[in-house]
Amino acid sequence: MQISVTSYDGQDAGSIELADEIFGLEPRQDLIFRMIRWQLAKRRAGTHAVKNRADIARTGKKLHKQKGTGGARHGSRRAPQFIGGGRAFGPVVRSHEHDLPKKVRVLALKHALSAKAKDGAIIVWENASLLEPKTKLLKAGFDKTGLSSALIIDGAEPQANFALAARNLPRIDVLPVQGVNVYDILRREKLVLTRAAIDALEARLK
Repeated sequence: MQISVTSYDGQDAGSIELADEIFGLEPRQDLIFRMIRWQLAKRRAGTHAVKNRADIARTGKKLHKQKGTGGARHGSRRAPQFIGGGRAFGPVVRSHEHDLPKKVRVLALKHALSAKAKDGAIIVWENASLLEPKTKLLKAGFDKTGLSSALIIDGAEPQANFALAARNLPRIDVLPVQGVNVYDILRREKLVLTRAAIDALEARLK
């Protein structure tokens, strides 16, 4: 797949060939869905909890006699049906993580990249660098190209000036290539890859 290469402000910088085994697959929604579900489950804290009847500081004395009062048979004021009693079947502290094979995770990433390529939502830059960390300068370049919602993937380490300028822009994310993931790719309209990012992705996924 041939795609043109530009600078962040839209100036032409040649072209590059993208590997079809990474960017040319027919996207499978089931794989992408499984990966996003795995990512979102993995980042849940799981710290939600309530007090059950064993956690309530209240007397455990039997309310009244078992028989002869006309009342229902109760044994403790800590039971869930009483005001101030423990919660029945409430949430407990736990991990929401579940397993997903590594091969499935790798394949899902390929299909997410292919989905962006199929939609024409991939932009390739020569590099992502600025002479000074000025958000105004970066935004002017984005306005020229109409870029308003994008995930920008650079090489092993994004340039400091570019990262500082971009972090003040809403709906613009900058990640190193080792941080690329399916959820962040799909939550933004455009996927911007530098030449260094493409080289690293192809070396990792081929």
